Amino acid sequence: MPKSQRVRRFVIEENHLIAPFNEPARDLSILNKPLKLHHADVLDAVCGPAGVEPPLTSIHELARLAGRDDACLVYRDNLYFDEEFFSAFYERAQASGAPCRAALPADDAAWRKYAVPLSRLKPVCDPAGRPLYYPLDLWYFPEGYAEPHKWQAVPIPSDYKEIGYYNVPDSMANLRPGGADGAVARDLDLTHLLTERSCLSIDSWVHVYFANIILGVFSRGKRFEKRISEHNLLALRILFRAILEQKQVLTCSEVVKVGEGTTIDPSAVILGPTTIGRNCSIGPGVVIDNSIIGDNVNIAQGCQIMLSVVGNHCFLPFRAALFMSTVMDYSIIAQNTCIQMGVIGRNSFVGAGTTFTDFNLLPAPLRALNAYDELEDTGQPVLGSCVGHNARLGSGLVVMPARVIESDVVLFASPERRVINRNVSYEESDHHKVRASVAKQHRRRYPRVAESEEAFLEPW
Repeated sequence: MPKSQRVRRFVIEENHLIAPFNEPARDLSILNKPLKLHHADVLDAVCGPAGVEPPLTSIHELARLAGRDDACLVYRDNLYFDEEFFSAFYERAQASGAPCRAALPADDAAWRKYAVPLSRLKPVCDPAGRPLYYPLDLWYFPEGYAEPHKWQAVPIPSDYKEIGYYNVPDSMANLRPGGADGAVARDLDLTHLLTERSCLSIDSWVHVYFANIILGVFSRGKRFEKRISEHNLLALRILFRAILEQKQVLTCSEVVKVGEGTTIDPSAVILGPTTIGRNCSIGPGVVIDNSIIGDNVNIAQGCQIMLSVVGNHCFLPFRAALFMSTVMDYSIIAQNTCIQMGVIGRNSFVGAGTTFTDFNLLPAPLRALNAYDELEDTGQPVLGSCVGHNARLGSGLVVMPARVIESDVVLFASPERRVINRNVSYEESDHHKVRASVAKQHRRRYPRVAESEEAFLEPW
C-alpha cells in the first residue's frame, strides 16, 4: 500500500493508573513527550498524517466503525514502540495483505528481560507448552475489521546487543537468592541488552524507566555507534564538522543538537549523541553524556548528567547528578543530589543532598508493582527508585533501591525517617502531621482511582 493511501487509526484507551504516578500511561513522559504524542509522531512519520477517530474500549468495536474497504491501524495507548519497531511491523503487515497483529518472539532475550516482567503480556504456546510469542495490542487490517481467527502474528525481533554498563566487585555483582535452603547463586551479570527496535507495554513505573533509558537513550547511543561503523560518509561528515568547529568528534554539532536560544558555558563538556532543547542554560563545569534535555532547562555549575532524560522547565542547581535517570517536566533536583537509575515525576522537588541508591547490599530481589498492583521480582540486579508527580522530598534523604514514593507525598528528613526503606503512600505523607492550616497548602492532584471523585484536583 503506498504511504499516501489513507489509513484510519484507532486507539484503545487503557485507563489503568500507573503507580506511583496515579496517571494513565498515555499521559506519562517518554523521551520528553507524553506517550500519546509520541504515538502520533511515530505514526505520522511512517504512515503520513491522519484524522482523529473515536477511541475504542475493545478491538471488537472496530467492526461497527470501519468499513470493509478501510485500511486500519489499531493500538492500545499504553503501548510504547519506536519508529524502527513500528516500521518493521507496518511493512511486514502490508506485504502480507492479511489482518496482522504484532508480537514479541519468546526466544528474544531483550523482550524477556524488559517487556515481559511486570506486564500483562501472555504467551502463545506450542503443543508442548513452550512459549512461541507474546501478542501485542497493535493490529493492522487491510480491509476493515476481521475476526481473531484470521489474524496473523507478526513477531518482531529486537536485534539486541549485550553491553556492560556497571562495574562492581565480582564478589558481589551477581548474588541472587537461590533455593529453599537460602543458598546464593550467581546468575545475573550487570549488562543491558540494547535494541535496534524498542517496544514495551507500559504497565509499571519500571517500564517507564526502560522506555526512557535502556530502550531509549542507551539504545540510541548504541545505534549511533553502529551507523558510524557502517557508513563511511557519515563518519567523514562528522569528522569534517569536528575539524571545522575545532572540537572533539563527540562534541561537534553533528552529534550534539542544541536548540535556539540555549546558552552553554565554554567549560561545559557535552558528548553526543545528545539533544538539548530551546532556551536552556548550561553552566560552567557541567558534563552531559548521551542524554536528552528539554526546553527551558537550567543546569547549574558542576552538574553531571549521563544517559538520562530531563524534562521541560526543570532546574538542577550546582553539583546535582543524574545517572541513567528520568526527570519529568517542571521538577527540581537540588544541589548535591544523586539519582541513579530512577524516575522522578512532574512538578516534584528532591531536596539537597538526597541520594537514590540502586544496588542491594544483600542478595534480596528488587521487586516492583506489576500490572496487577502486586509486587513482582523485576529481574534486575541494579535498579533505582521512583517518585510520583507533585511530590516534595526534604534534604538529606537516602532512598533504598526499587522503592516508590506516591504522587503528592511530602517527606521531611528527620532522625526517625532519614532512610526510605519501604514504599511510601499518600496516607503516610508528612504533611498530614502538621497543623491543618499548613497542610491544606499542599493540594492533592493525583489521587488513586477509587478516590478520584472525592479528591480535590487542581488543574495545571
